[in-house]
Amino acid sequence: QVQLVESGGGLVQPGGSLRLSCAASGFYFSSYAMTWVRQAPGKGLEWVSEINSGGGTTYYADSVKGRFTISRDNAKYALYLQMNSLEPEDTAVYYCAKAPRPYAQPRGTVISRSDYDFWGRGTQVTVSS
Repeated sequence: QVQLVESGGGLVQPGGSLRLSCAASGFYFSSYAMTWVRQAPGKGLEWVSEINSGGGTTYYADSVKGRFTISRDNAKYALYLQMNSLEPEDTAVYYCAKAPRPYAQPRGTVISRSDYDFWGRGTQVTVSS
């Protein structure tokens, strides 16, 4: 069955960096776009970034543009999110999710779980001094 397992979260000081990973299995990874979504305490799901199946097209939320970089390694069935210049406002649970299509789409920041067909369980990122 489809599995998405995030890792790499943790506690980091403002201005620091983290690299999130998402290990995928149970589907043909290179055929689908993938996305990162986050949820801050007490708030709804916020779309962060999306990458197309081949890795050549990426989109970012305005709040992370220039600081975060999404990438993928189709041979390793892996999705990544490099997060630099982290701010306290980036504190959230970060989820990777599989899109039901190969192409990436820029999204509004507010999305619903039904926009993507499979989700991981998330990894906590806390930005605090």
